[in-house]
Amino acid sequence: MAVVAPAQLEPLETASQFIVTSGGAEANVATYLAQLGHEAAWVSRLGSDPLGRRVFQDIASFGVDVSLVEFDESAPTGVYFKDPASQTRSVYYYRTGSAASKIGPEFAQRIWEMGPQILHLSGITPAISASAAELSRVLFDEAASRGVLRSFDVNYRTALWVPKQAASELSWFIRHSDICFMGLDEAQSLWGEAQAHRLREFFPEPATLVVKDHSGALSFHGEDCFSAAAPLRQVKEPVGAGDAFAAGWLAGALRRMDQQDCLRLGHVLAGFALGSMADHATIPTWEELQVLLEAEYSENSD
Repeated sequence: MAVVAPAQLEPLETASQFIVTSGGAEANVATYLAQLGHEAAWVSRLGSDPLGRRVFQDIASFGVDVSLVEFDESAPTGVYFKDPASQTRSVYYYRTGSAASKIGPEFAQRIWEMGPQILHLSGITPAISASAAELSRVLFDEAASRGVLRSFDVNYRTALWVPKQAASELSWFIRHSDICFMGLDEAQSLWGEAQAHRLREFFPEPATLVVKDHSGALSFHGEDCFSAAAPLRQVKEPVGAGDAFAAGWLAGALRRMDQQDCLRLGHVLAGFALGSMADHATIPTWEELQVLLEAEYSENSD
């Protein structure tokens, strides 16, 4: 999607200057992974319009493979507006009938032809349309037989579906994932559970279940549990921080870091997103991140 936000930390209603970037859960994850030197591809549909071309070029500029992105002559690019200085930090979505909402199961074979090691989806994709939900289920059904790890970020959006429907659909994806990320606030809204350890009892299927809240994150890996506190950060705008966290955790896993260091890397990347008005941020090199990790956590043990 295209993302429009005030250039400064001020309400959308009164702002006079804006920045236009790209955003979206899976796209954000891809941009961070590409910046960290991993091969990352983003698959979606965009309108054949100026915003679509802008989103395409922005995501490609981070080194993301966008060769499977399809342009639609008859449907627009989705857009959302950030209202960062409002009391509720509102986000306003305009994606009904968007090109992305028309993606369907015919994309599955194209994805497998790329030979992915990890397939990452968020709970937003199956919520945007019936055809997108069908593609999401087809991908998760086939991934295991192809030896592809299934990564899933709950990313519950109240504007897309009611809690009862979301709880049922999202539960299916969680139970069919290998790696799952969820916020404790999401879990409380969807399943009425505010205890991370109880969530692991409720969702024993993923090999790794990562539960986040404002103070840190827990990783349930098999029967073990690991934790990492979140460093204090000044927040400009929080949308996109969860995607940065997921990308950091996945990057750590790809580099065979232990569970706690994966969590810590997730927190460090989330910090960059929290300090940006855009959905995703430019981050330091891998070597510089290692220095930041050591400095951040050498004095702050869990």
